[in-house]
Amino acid sequence: MFQKTIIVGNLGRDPEMRYTPSGVPVTTFSVAVNRRWTDQQGQQQEHTTWFRITAWRKLAELCNQYLSKGRLVLVEGDIEASAYLAQDGQPRASLELTARNVRFLGGPAGSESYNADTMPASAVSEEGDIPF
Repeated sequence: MFQKTIIVGNLGRDPEMRYTPSGVPVTTFSVAVNRRWTDQQGQQQEHTTWFRITAWRKLAELCNQYLSKGRLVLVEGDIEASAYLAQDGQPRASLELTARNVRFLGGPAGSESYNADTMPASAVSEEGDIPF
């Protein structure tokens, strides 16, 4: 079996990096993916889906260093959905994506965009490949 999910969206908040008890870096951030369409009455509609992203090891360090709130990013990885009851008693769902590859697509005006062609040589993953 094989599963791959690719999303493109904007970071909803700055990444947060921490370390596991064994010292492995892990970074989490959220990405908003917007979908726009015109309904049958000709009205513009928009829906935003939020994804919680987790990146590990060298990819976690790179995401923490180069990403910030509002930045456009492409994330490829494995997705899990979970359901829960919110504090108000309403059912909710969460989409969590474990990042395998991340491509930094854009940023605030005046900032650099990092991708496979412009990433510094020091940004190489443990496997010897650039992680996006």
